[in-house]
Amino acid sequence: MSDSDLETIVRLEDVTKSYRGVPALKNVNFDLRKGEVHALLGENGAGKSTLMKIIAGVVGEVVYASPHAALEAGIAMVFQETSLVPSMTVAQNLYLGSEKFLNRLRGTYISAQQFLRSLNFPVDPAALVETLGAAKRQMVEIARAVHHNADIIIFDEPTATLTPEEKRHFFALIRRLKAKGVSIVFISHALEEALALSDRITILRDGEVVVTGNTSAFDRDAIIAAMVGRALSAALYRSRADTKLRKPGRKVVSVQDVSMHNIVRNNSFSIFEGQITGVLGLIGSGRTETFKILAGIYKRDFKRGGTIELDDKPIRFVVPRQAMKSGVVYVTEDRKSEGFFETMSIAENLFAGLLAAGHEKAWVVGNKAMHDLAAEWTKP
Repeated sequence: MSDSDLETIVRLEDVTKSYRGVPALKNVNFDLRKGEVHALLGENGAGKSTLMKIIAGVVGEVVYASPHAALEAGIAMVFQETSLVPSMTVAQNLYLGSEKFLNRLRGTYISAQQFLRSLNFPVDPAALVETLGAAKRQMVEIARAVHHNADIIIFDEPTATLTPEEKRHFFALIRRLKAKGVSIVFISHALEEALALSDRITILRDGEVVVTGNTSAFDRDAIIAAMVGRALSAALYRSRADTKLRKPGRKVVSVQDVSMHNIVRNNSFSIFEGQITGVLGLIGSGRTETFKILAGIYKRDFKRGGTIELDDKPIRFVVPRQAMKSGVVYVTEDRKSEGFFETMSIAENLFAGLLAAGHEKAWVVGNKAMHDLAAEWTKP
């Protein structure tokens, strides 16, 4: 079937969106065809999520006035930061908005379990969402979108928290949806995934469309050049063989045999001054928990919990405030529930950080001090 035979079901022309005078999108044209997988690529801040939120009715009134109106029209969006209700169970979130007048809880859980199993998502339907990790929350978000039987599903970074096995099941789901005629927009930073899954690719840079074309016309280098405006040549980035490895600085952190219940078991590593230390592992391997222990968020076992030294001095932080005073700061993977206060302003959130770190000791804080701090950190 040729491109001309495919029905265009969504078309946006000359879409512009600004936030407080700063353009996020500038005269963007975008179209989506029936039964295609359309990859939307670009660097952070390129405007990808904003463009899709306009289609899904989350931002502005260009297409639909609200997400509910978009969903009624057959458009569902799986957000990068999940929009689930933390205090409700997985099953309740899955059927939220499509409940019957009378519902049997047992029947709801059985139905949700069968549906999740059909998607190969290992999630307990009776679990509260607030107890789930980022990966399983993402699975529930995806399952909810599929459950609505939408004609168009927009996935915003859906694989960021999934394991390789979970990604394999998700890719199979994408192909099944496409075979049913569902149109899919796939926002991702994983270029190989976009090349493997998509039929067409659109690349945004600084809020503008750089190029749109069939996936067969792209390769990794062409995508990168369009995204950043230049090729990542050897002239810009030296090969590893040509790079002299920097000698390690002094040892800043030493972690020896740290354990916490059955989640973290005898972990040991060192962090050196002036170096970036990468930590890899599958979901559930204890990566996050290990560093939450280091930051004073979790407590390692009191007996046989191992030792942690900071600048050659033994430490056991009871609360994160102590860690922050010692120069250890944890940036969470879940910004919405652990990273900031959604009901507070940028100024209030920034100043709360100063208070938590002990850098501001005033009992009464004026609005001007907070606004000056916010202006300093948000200026271009």
